[in-house]
Amino acid sequence: MGNWKEKLQVNDLSEDSKLEMQCRKCNHVRYLTKADLIKRNAGQRHLNYIEDRSQCIVFGCKGKMRLSLTYTHKVSAFIGGIA
Repeated sequence: MGNWKEKLQVNDLSEDSKLEMQCRKCNHVRYLTKADLIKRNAGQRHLNYIEDRSQCIVFGCKGKMRLSLTYTHKVSAFIGGIA
């Protein structure tokens, strides 16, 4: 049994999903989309591979990155009530 990063590939993500990458050393945050990763020929890669190989882009940091999946679904308000 593995975690969700070992089960998901980049091609499994929806077109509008974003991946949040946060540096464990300096807490710098950047966002990647499916299109960004496919341009880098990472379409067949699992997300744990992407997380293991990523480094911080801040000058001099080069810390390991933490990957999380952000959700962009819309939340609707509850309409109705008790009758």
